Amino acid sequence: MRIKPYGKSELAMLYAGEQIMTPQGALNRLNEWMRRNPALWQALMDSGYQVKQKIFTSYQVRLIVEYLGEP
Repeated sequence: MRIKPYGKSELAMLYAGEQIMTPQGALNRLNEWMRRNPALWQALMDSGYQVKQKIFTSYQVRLIVEYLGEP
């Protein structure tokens, strides 16, 4: 996986894999995974993550992959 900025839905769809999901459904699931992982959530907050942002920075993508594994 290439570490670069991703739109939130774009990254969520990568994590959906071959499951048939809407972008919103995939995003809801990714958000749930992030919130249920306290260490990841804190690392994202420390990185300046804002819930309403539309794009994950490269650093935030790196954190997500570090804590959740590659999609």
